[in-house]
Amino acid sequence: MTEAAPGSANRDHDTENFPTASLILARPVRGKVMAFYRFVRMADDIADSAELDPYEKLRRLDAMGAALADPATGFGQAARMHALGVGTAEASLMLEAFRQDALKARYNDWAELEQYCARSADPVGRMLLRVHGVASVAGHAASDGLCTALQLLNHLQDLVDDRQKIGRVYMPQSWMALAGGEEAFFAPGNPRRREILDAALDRVEEQLDRAQDLPRLVAASRRLALQSAVTIALARRLLEKLRAADPVLGRVALGRADFARALVAAPLPGPHDRDLVAGRVARAASSFARGMKALRGERRRALWAVYAFCRAADDIADGAMPEAEKRRFLADWRARLHHPDCVLSRELALACRGFDLPLAECEAMIAGMETDAADRLPVRTWIIKVMGKS
Repeated sequence: MTEAAPGSANRDHDTENFPTASLILARPVRGKVMAFYRFVRMADDIADSAELDPYEKLRRLDAMGAALADPATGFGQAARMHALGVGTAEASLMLEAFRQDALKARYNDWAELEQYCARSADPVGRMLLRVHGVASVAGHAASDGLCTALQLLNHLQDLVDDRQKIGRVYMPQSWMALAGGEEAFFAPGNPRRREILDAALDRVEEQLDRAQDLPRLVAASRRLALQSAVTIALARRLLEKLRAADPVLGRVALGRADFARALVAAPLPGPHDRDLVAGRVARAASSFARGMKALRGERRRALWAVYAFCRAADDIADGAMPEAEKRRFLADWRARLHHPDCVLSRELALACRGFDLPLAECEAMIAGMETDAADRLPVRTWIIKVMGKS
């Protein structure tokens, strides 16, 4: 039988930032979700233990993996999952992430972090969709966006605790290098940290934008739709708080009022894509945005979408992240022009259809931003290099 995780659990289902097994879910479903949650919570606590060395962590996690593969296992948590027919495939994928946690303490780039989230977080949403009978590709994509966003928010919120207590840093090393390296990034007075955090939060917001349609996509299960709406609202609220405060200087967390507001609003239609884009335009506080208010109706909506797209591309090009990352995110946007998958890309596609705007112009904007994304040489250095070749 697999040993229990040492010490007490870091969290339980009632104290998670974004509870998975909430009372919103129907009782039979909640029982299945709780069986899954208890198993992966134990595995996560093993991976995060300060009392176990990496090889003991791997031994215990491998034993849990063997229990998942054996329907006749005597390990209680896994046996319960087998009996209920829930989550063994998804939990196996999460065990891969926990094994990685036992050995890997740093990430080089954002792609590595997203790949980790695909195994440490996305399976939770896939499990919830499975027990509710949701099998659509669009539903899975929206759920993955939400789960990745939640994981990234937790990592950004817990930057200091993760570093001090379990020796891990989930902000990519190549990003922190722009602030002078890891030690400099965590130094209290480093002004570059805010720029890097904002660039990271922009990436989180993109994931939440992918998830925004999830309540509609799972509407056949009213309870799952409600839980999805609550979770998205809480994630957007934590995102807002992290934009306004520095998680390195002090704890940034959701409060009871945040949970109450999200619960009250859950039965109502969530914010429309149009409204979210309008909010993004307002946040930019540009004189162009003020001028666009003179327009009305669909014309203003279309112009806001075009402006928000240009601003998003520009923010990537000018963001505090490595050039390779900028190019990858801009390439993602080029693909999104042809296959809209989020709030802003849907609004932009609507504007292009409604007003005959050529996609070639949007692609040209991205090409221009790719040029801007290049690391720039100081003028003096550039002149010296040119003169040296003459």
